[in-house]
Amino acid sequence: MSAVVAAPGTHATRFELVSHWHIAAPIDAVWAALKAAEQWPRWWRYVKRVDELRAGDADGLGAIRHFQWSSRLPYGVAFDVEVVEVHAPRLMRGRARGQLVGEGVWELIPEGDTTRVRYTWCVDLNHRWMRWIAPLAAPVFRWNHDGVMRAGAHGLAQHLDARLLDAY
Repeated sequence: MSAVVAAPGTHATRFELVSHWHIAAPIDAVWAALKAAEQWPRWWRYVKRVDELRAGDADGLGAIRHFQWSSRLPYGVAFDVEVVEVHAPRLMRGRARGQLVGEGVWELIPEGDTTRVRYTWCVDLNHRWMRWIAPLAAPVFRWNHDGVMRAGAHGLAQHLDARLLDAY
């Protein structure tokens, strides 16, 4: 499961969520699928739409995309992500702004013919109702995030015609 914690010295509306996937696919295939965010709605059930607002360089650095997500709960979120760091095929960092504000980092580690994926999502809630209920709703937000991320792991494995070895 992902961890949801208030960062030290901050209020309860700042979260750090960490997800781990282990996919029986080579790192280059996993990297290519994650880098092609506009294609995520085809295989990640909670990603409703991804629009490119600005193209990045050949590695994707500088790209800005607008994401629209649904969730296991009766709400969705929308935010823009700018790719601010790329070390292909191992690391991609993006900064989010919109209903969520913060940073997401994809880290890929090859392990034989498989790939371990770690996604760290550090965000502040920027939506009034979410901020208001955050102190009490953290376990529900964690449950929701875990399900959305597990769906991504399953969808990616299916998209790559690979086995999902683990997702938590």
